[in-house]
Amino acid sequence: MNLERYQQPDVIRRALHNPRVAIVGLSRNELRASHFVGYYLARHGYDVVPVNPRESEILGRACFPTLIEVPGPIDTVNVFRDPSAAPELAEQAVRAGAKCLWLQFGVISDQAAEIATACGLDVVMDRCMKIEHARYLGRMHWLGFNTGQISAVRKTPS
Repeated sequence: MNLERYQQPDVIRRALHNPRVAIVGLSRNELRASHFVGYYLARHGYDVVPVNPRESEILGRACFPTLIEVPGPIDTVNVFRDPSAAPELAEQAVRAGAKCLWLQFGVISDQAAEIATACGLDVVMDRCMKIEHARYLGRMHWLGFNTGQISAVRKTPS
């Protein structure tokens, strides 16, 4: 799969300007990546909507069991779930009237991307919304880190 198609800077920037973000799989556990991302986005002015059937409240906000049960419009659906759940979530995002389906690091699904793009949604895949916010709208780019490449792999000396 060619992930570059779903990592286009213009699409990422457009998604970052969507104010209401439903985070599917948002965890109450402060050590989980989803919690940290939700907390970060809320601190930066996003209207974060937790979606997790096992919780009633996360980050001081009402939690909803599914995207379909979220009242009002959803701009971006940010997915922290196993890739096998992504196609169903893409269908729910379409039914909920979302503008963008954002699949976090490791959530890679051709089928979910096809469902979302066929219905006119932007798709970002295998990227972190917090990192991209910091790169394009936060302070990371001020410090010169906007390299366009994200990797934890160190180059070995020749």
